Amino acid sequence: MQQRTRREFVRDGLSAVAMGWAAPGFLSELARAQTGHSRNLVVLYLGGGNDALSFLVPYTDPAYYERRPKLAIPADQIIDIGADSTGHPLGLHPELTGLKTIFDDGALALLQRTGYPDSSRSHFRGTDVFSTADPDRPQGRGWLGHYLDTLPGPVDPLTAWNTQQQLPRSFLANRVGVPSIPNLSTYAFSSPNSAFSLEEAEYSRMSAKRIVAYGATSARNTHVAFVNSTVQAAFDTLDRVGVVAAHVPTAEYPQTALGGALSAVGSAVASGAGTKLYWVQTGGYDTHARQDTLTGNYARLMRTLNGAVSAFYTDLKNQRLLEQTVVLVFSEFGRRVSENGSAGTDHGSGGLMFAFGGRVRGGIYGRAASLEQRSDNPDLEYGGRDVRFETDFRAVYARIIDHWLGADSSQILGADFRQAGVEFI
Repeated sequence: MQQRTRREFVRDGLSAVAMGWAAPGFLSELARAQTGHSRNLVVLYLGGGNDALSFLVPYTDPAYYERRPKLAIPADQIIDIGADSTGHPLGLHPELTGLKTIFDDGALALLQRTGYPDSSRSHFRGTDVFSTADPDRPQGRGWLGHYLDTLPGPVDPLTAWNTQQQLPRSFLANRVGVPSIPNLSTYAFSSPNSAFSLEEAEYSRMSAKRIVAYGATSARNTHVAFVNSTVQAAFDTLDRVGVVAAHVPTAEYPQTALGGALSAVGSAVASGAGTKLYWVQTGGYDTHARQDTLTGNYARLMRTLNGAVSAFYTDLKNQRLLEQTVVLVFSEFGRRVSENGSAGTDHGSGGLMFAFGGRVRGGIYGRAASLEQRSDNPDLEYGGRDVRFETDFRAVYARIIDHWLGADSSQILGADFRQAGVEFI
């Protein structure tokens, strides 16, 4: 007997049999309904709590050097990018040369001092807050899941794309499922019946085809119609992911997990996969000890981020796809102003968000905090230990929802969080 591929085996009905039915075809109009180039939002999450003061450095503030004698970046090594609206000079970490290029192109917006009232310093709760956009009830569906639920049905099965193994809460929806595709070459519509023999699979497929054919003649058999369309969409998704996997990027991505994930996203955008939302995640930002801002752990994080983001930007720019793409980057919180006794930084509050893309209005948004440690410093909180947030992170979400995704941010976020000063798109 001729050996069948894994995909042929699945296509012959096993996945459908797992639900009790099989589909008679594989060209789903449902799955193709929203394909083609459109606006894309890529969310890049930096897990662990990025140290905003090592990323965007207030290198003329004496308190920065007083409070970070080991971790502060010398002024002559930062990458100068100008000043904020109040004239405070700022610079990027020296590893962020690619982001400097994006900034010089006018396509990088740096949003200082983002956060929310009574910031949680817990990784789990902080992540849930940013995922749901609800500090009071952070266990519900995600803000992007809520957006997906507002889309008119049927929703394309590749409208959202998670590049991780586990679905992030941000994508958790009530009505819409999101595929997790961490590896293009091994993605499959998996079946719990994979131990079936090929003969059993063929028999099940033929039997199910007869059932579906009968169901198609019965207006009352809506369950069959639902299963049929669902399986067809899943099979069609395999085809479309295969097209993405065959795409050759126009830039060389670094051989890192983040580079691989952004390479896949770039290929999906270029292939017209029909995806509107992408989730990309990278970790290691919980730098409590041996942060080594210039030569060690944090420098490595910045080098990894810079290499992957630079390749992605170049790839899309080469293919004239930047105009339809916005990338939003953030962590679950910022870090304390003063270094700790382990040559690291502890969990803080106000952090940094940044966005880039062809239609992003680049520049420095917000006002740099004065870092002088005193209890009456209005820029700091918790006894002068943390940077106080100035821009509610939900105002950044609202700007993207209203002006990029074309939805109503008040409906999705549950209140009006629009705020002046964040018109970055």
